[in-house]
Amino acid sequence: MMHHTGPLLPALTADQMREVDRVMVDELHIGLIQMMENAGRNLADLAQHRYLPAEVVVLAGPGGNGGGGLVAARHLANRGVQVRVVLAGEDSQVPAAQRQLDILRRMDVPISAEPPDHSDVVVDALIGYSLRGNPRGRAASLITWANARPTPVLSLDTPSGLDVTTGVAATPCVRADATLTLALPKLGLVGSPEVGDLYLADISVPAQVYVRFGYTVGHPFARGSLVELDDNGQPR
Repeated sequence: MMHHTGPLLPALTADQMREVDRVMVDELHIGLIQMMENAGRNLADLAQHRYLPAEVVVLAGPGGNGGGGLVAARHLANRGVQVRVVLAGEDSQVPAAQRQLDILRRMDVPISAEPPDHSDVVVDALIGYSLRGNPRGRAASLITWANARPTPVLSLDTPSGLDVTTGVAATPCVRADATLTLALPKLGLVGSPEVGDLYLADISVPAQVYVRFGYTVGHPFARGSLVELDDNGQPR
């Protein structure tokens, strides 16, 4: 998609990404809702460019990852795509994600507990980098449903069920056709067979945030907010 010159991109652990998110909110006052909007809009862009879908189903978990999926659902609906949102559980405890769901309800975007019989692409926004143990309950059944279908799956940040630090796949774990990870690659995504093609999205993290980890990142998004990565987690 984009050509890139500059320092090699580092890959972060889950703990490092958690610290990036904290610094963004607490120190730079770049709110979660802003980062969520950036993630979801980039996810919608990638879904459109890669799959040219007429119909999309978004599997949304109750956390911040699900919130990004809900943002993508809004942007796709605004672009004339038929979107159905399938919730993995109760309404989110994350206020920024609650806001996204409220907007979709006001827009009359279909929201259901059961996935539809057909779609051109499945967006996996069930579980992000905060995975603990094997997916359970509704999230687990939706992962199993997605893997059983011939429809390509596009995962947000990580395939649900994959440990972003170790690359170990839980049971069950989404097998994605493509994954759009956020800010920087994660260690466990690079070279993982569950990830499919790996892309990187700009959620507006300034390069200075990474300096505290000893990383010089440069400007990977100088030519656009979506970057395709190679098998080593570097921009193509």
